Amino acid sequence: MDMNVLSTPGHLISLAARGFARLSEARLKPLGFGVGHLPVLVALQDGRASTQRDLARFAKTEQPPMAQMLARMERDGLIRRAPDPADGRSSRITLTAAAEARLPDAITVLLQGNQEVLRDFTSEEAALLVDLLTRLIANLDGVASAEA
Repeated sequence: MDMNVLSTPGHLISLAARGFARLSEARLKPLGFGVGHLPVLVALQDGRASTQRDLARFAKTEQPPMAQMLARMERDGLIRRAPDPADGRSSRITLTAAAEARLPDAITVLLQGNQEVLRDFTSEEAALLVDLLTRLIANLDGVASAEA
């Protein structure tokens, strides 16, 4: 195996992730969104989560950073909180009408960006890349769980 740490999958994936993040941030900013908002927006839109705890779990982040992001999103008019009728200590989080209206444009922009950067890939290669990355993420989660 090549001992050059700069040619390891971990380093190359990190470079790709930063590149995607820069591209996506630049394209999402005019719509009032950031890359970090995406898991929250998708989870709220799809009904997969509605509490801070569930959103943190869905986004694979810790609760304090999620709380900070939700506070900024609420300040920016992207989400609203309402008391949870089943648990007075918790809030239910929903998208605002403004966020719901802009979300389809954000998804279109992100999908277009993915198409552009994968333009030299066949559809089979792109599907394989998604499969490999999905498996890699599952392995990373497994290693992290074992070490916790």
